Amino acid sequence: MKLKYLLALMCLMPLAAHADLYKSVDADGHVTYSSTPLKGSKKLNLEPLPTMVPLAKVPSHANFPRVDEETQKGRDETRRTILQDELKTEQKLLEEAKRNLQEATDQNRGNFVVNGKPMHNEARAQEYNAAVSKQTDEVNTHQKNIDALNAELSKLK
Repeated sequence: MKLKYLLALMCLMPLAAHADLYKSVDADGHVTYSSTPLKGSKKLNLEPLPTMVPLAKVPSHANFPRVDEETQKGRDETRRTILQDELKTEQKLLEEAKRNLQEATDQNRGNFVVNGKPMHNEARAQEYNAAVSKQTDEVNTHQKNIDALNAELSKLK
């Protein structure tokens, strides 16, 4: 029985959303909006909000969106060529990034020698760590790009 009342109440809720709206401004200039008329308030006549018109359906012709086989082969070959060129570029960049990482790793790591005694410089150590971290990130980025390009190339027919 309670379910029937709940259902009826839910059906009436949209009707309550269309209440009148009143605007009043007091002596200090404060604006108040209300659904009930207040002394000195004015009823606002709001236009309904425009709604979007549904998009027309795309025509479904027999060969839409198909292209002839020769055109598709040409597109696939162009795509393959572009991906292979990008792969070669990324492989070169990866090798360069690996060399830069090795150079950064071979640096002094913040240590230096004064009067034959090894000393540690915290600022140098932080610079070293930042340089190694940057080069490691660059190597990882190029490796991910290579993996993604190889995955795309494997999808081509």
